[in-house]
Amino acid sequence: MSKRAVLEVIALDVEDAVAAQAGGADRLELVTEMAADGLTPAPATVAGIRAAVDIDLRVMLRLADGFAAGDAGNVERLVRVAGEMRDAGADQFVLGFLDADGGVDLAAVERVAGVLDGCAWTFHRAIDRAADRDALRKQLADLPGLDTYLTAGAAGGVDEGLATLVAEAGRRGEPGYDQTVLVGGGLRLEHVPRLRAAGIDAFHIGGAARPSGWEGPVSEAAVREWRRVLDGE
Repeated sequence: MSKRAVLEVIALDVEDAVAAQAGGADRLELVTEMAADGLTPAPATVAGIRAAVDIDLRVMLRLADGFAAGDAGNVERLVRVAGEMRDAGADQFVLGFLDADGGVDLAAVERVAGVLDGCAWTFHRAIDRAADRDALRKQLADLPGLDTYLTAGAAGGVDEGLATLVAEAGRRGEPGYDQTVLVGGGLRLEHVPRLRAAGIDAFHIGGAARPSGWEGPVSEAAVREWRRVLDGE
């Protein structure tokens, strides 16, 4: 089996963050407004979580539902928000923007990523809505800081995208395929063996860490079960 898998858990607040770390999470994705699939949290939330845990944090840079960056004014707002997050202690991020045709909005991605000063960042599940996943990866291949794609392999989730995930994992080393494949979006424990066998070693959970749903907190026990399975115990 490959190296120890990375387990990333969505956290909305300090309680979530503490439970996720206690359960064995390696990293948190910090968001708010899961009804809109995760938007940028408040700087105070980021600062509070940073003070409460010592694992890595990736902060979402997304101001509205959907995957469009919006007009130039909105992109500049994203730039300002990124600066506020840096001031709050964030040094890793999550972002990704598409244009109206489903292509990557390269100008917006470059503008926002350019103010992160080389911080590591994830291109999120906008890739699963892209018109051409391969073209998107190749266009973004050399952007500073981009080290991860959060993807289910398809817009409908891992059940639909499993074959794509396995195929893309097999292309590591090709232009645009050096970034980590972080699997998330309808991910279940039963998917893990096939994904691990394909060499995938990074996993992202949200609802799976919350037995009582998004209205309830992250469960340390649920995260611990994922840690146990990923560790092959």
